[in-house]
Amino acid sequence: MELIDFDGLFDERLAQYIENNKEKYTEKQWEDIIPKLYKKFGDTQIKKLGCSPKGYYAKMTEVELVETLYAHLTKDVPVPEFLCAEIENRDTVPALLGLLEKEEECVANYVVNLIGADRRAKNAYFSILTNEKFDEELRSDVTDLLRSYADEIKAETLAYYREGKACTYMLEILSRVKEREEEIFETLLNAFLSEEENLRLNAGYLASYGDERALPYLLNKIEDRSLGFVEFQELKYAIEALGGSYDEPRDFSADKDYIAVEASGVRSANELKN
Repeated sequence: MELIDFDGLFDERLAQYIENNKEKYTEKQWEDIIPKLYKKFGDTQIKKLGCSPKGYYAKMTEVELVETLYAHLTKDVPVPEFLCAEIENRDTVPALLGLLEKEEECVANYVVNLIGADRRAKNAYFSILTNEKFDEELRSDVTDLLRSYADEIKAETLAYYREGKACTYMLEILSRVKEREEEIFETLLNAFLSEEENLRLNAGYLASYGDERALPYLLNKIEDRSLGFVEFQELKYAIEALGGSYDEPRDFSADKDYIAVEASGVRSANELKN
């Protein structure tokens, strides 16, 4: 199949349409009209192709659709919405998973968005998490998807954590497991107690998991006078999330984060007054 820049073709037609009707609509009206024109363009016959953009992709097999997507991404040709729509309307997940094996970040970002939380992507997503070649944003996106069915993958997640692979991401997934399990609680608690540099994150994971047995440890840690304002706030939130409370006054007037928050609050108040 030939690689067609349908968005480029649409832009050419749109430019002419705007030129012919530029006095007819306001800028706000154009914002509403252009998406409608694009949708209509999808059903418009392209003479040299003998079919519409939608029809062009409808004739492709699942493998051809995915190969075409890959070509668009790697040759820097805009991906038409019509192609994405056809991919999403078919069972293209097996073919899309093949693209993730190429370990190309620009491709992986797009493919993950198309696959979403499909369980068949589980192993591929774990591979992304444990591959430092991929950037933090993609790995965070994948974590969000995996944690949506955390109970189903808790065994694999624990195994990766025990092996020391992508531990922070594995803790986040484990924190979303709804079923109470001793090893998960101990894993989250031990991370909180032993990783001072990740105190905020690990306190949040304990709050997400929701086991009240973590309260004494959180209450003990919040008494630490060396804590900064941000760490203190995260601990206080975790304590309250687990049904506890901490109301002892603390002075953070010299803390840079506290000063920044206060300054921001003052500016916001002044802006409201003005």
